[in-house]
Amino acid sequence: MFSIIAAVGKNRELGKKGDLIFHLKDDMKFFRETTSGHKIVMGRKTWESLPSKLPNRTNIVVTSRDLEGPDEIVHDINEFITDNKDTDEEIFIIGGGKIYAEFLPVASKIYLTEVDAEDKEADTYFPEFDKTKFDRKVIKKGSQDDLTFDICLYQR
Repeated sequence: MFSIIAAVGKNRELGKKGDLIFHLKDDMKFFRETTSGHKIVMGRKTWESLPSKLPNRTNIVVTSRDLEGPDEIVHDINEFITDNKDTDEEIFIIGGGKIYAEFLPVASKIYLTEVDAEDKEADTYFPEFDKTKFDRKVIKKGSQDDLTFDICLYQR
């Protein structure tokens, strides 16, 4: 089963200049706790934005290049989806925007931290999706540095 996890602004903003827009302590803790012990899938740019391999997770990078460091490299995203879509194991998709778009049609869950803020300088966005096709549950409400947010689970 594929699950997407992300934090977005009011206009689906994800990132700018190779970094996250929102650095929220509760969101980072939720990400760490939720993905720990699981496989995480990301694009090359997301991999390169990390300070190091994320511990207690199997780091999988989708890229056409050969890279040092990840636990696994996926060159064919469609083959990876086909090979893993029916597993009971929860595999987390952690970015970036293009990778989210590829997995959105096959994701069973979307863990989305919805931040009540916008960033006009964003250069990476979460793909649009039909929220009516999902049940939405607020897992946690929070605030930090004059920002309010809801950590939500969208489930098919």
